[in-house]
Parts: sequence; structure tokens; C-alpha cells
Amino acid sequence: MNISGKTIGFGLTGSHCTHDEVLPQMERLVSLGARVMPILSHTVQTVDSKFGEAAKWLRKIRTISGEEPITTVPEAEPIGPKKLLDCMLIAPCTGNSLARLANALTDGPVLMAAKAQMRNQRPVVVAISTNDALGLNAANLARLLPAKNIYFVPFGQDNPFVKPNSLVARMEMIPETVDAAMRGEQIQPLIVEKYRVPGT
Repeated sequence: MNISGKTIGFGLTGSHCTHDEVLPQMERLVSLGARVMPILSHTVQTVDSKFGEAAKWLRKIRTISGEEPITTVPEAEPIGPKKLLDCMLIAPCTGNSLARLANALTDGPVLMAAKAQMRNQRPVVVAISTNDALGLNAANLARLLPAKNIYFVPFGQDNPFVKPNSLVARMEMIPETVDAAMRGEQIQPLIVEKYRVPGT
């Protein structure tokens, strides 16, 4: 992988149940020599959940990246004109963020960073985690799949019998997907099995 020396924007949104899967991949990117710039949605910054307090996640993110996270739209806006990123990653990307990205809404720092990156025709990698990807959000997923400069971490149904509309990315494939995206390639296969414990 050709990640050493690259600057990766790492946008985290509020799928709290996947943060324990995502942060080891942030650590992998750092260990591979990338500079990781965390970009946090309002939900990640403020919501305490059964998966952990917001302050705990913030501490982990600062420790892993060695960077102060971008937390506002004005802080994210210079990513475009200053061409700060080699790749922009959204992981996890909730259905809410997926819908906003597909409809060009930039009402938060993660979406602003993605818009700024697309302005430069540079890669945006999406690692979805949403309960309605095969429901109402399927239209937004379909809009983004063929979009120029947007790439997806391979994904699959995480619990097809209990949550048949849910799709979650294979977060462990984030570094490989980022590497491929920076070469202008969509990693394959795109649709894979992704099973969790039944009932979750």
C-alpha cells in the first residue's frame, strides 16, 4: 500500500456501534505512515450512548491521530482551497450522512470536508453503517455508487433476518480501500458478507 506520507481526512459520524471497529483502522493508517486529520460530526462530539461517552471517543481519537479534530464547518472549509487532503474518508457513514452527501447538503463539518474534497476532484471514501440502506436510503446509495471520485469500502448485510434493510461496511478493509481510491480504483468485490451476532 502506498499510504506513507499521505494526508487522510477521517470523518466520523454517529453510528456509535461501529466506532470500536473504526478506530483500529485509524490506528492502522497512522502506523502505515499517513497523517490522519479527524473530522467529527456534531453527534460524535456531543452524544453519550451505551457504546461510550463522547468525551471518551474524543480522547481516543486525539491519542491515535495526534491531531486536534476538526469540529466545525468553518474549520473544514479550507480543505478545498488549500488542497489539504489526499483522500477523504467517512467512516462510519450513517444513513443520515449518506442522504446528505447524495443530495449535496453541507450542514456539518464532515459533509463540508467531503464537499471541499470533491471540489478538487480528489477521492472520497465512504464506509456505510445504516439500518435503512436497502430501504428509503437505497436511492441515495444508488446515486453515489456511480458518482465520480466517490469510492466505497466493501459492505454487506450485518443482520439480514432481524434488520433486512441494514448494510455495514467491512471496516477492516478501510486502508486497502483508501489505497485503491487514491489510484482511482474501486476495490472489489464491493458487496461482501458482513454478519454480526444474531439479534444485535
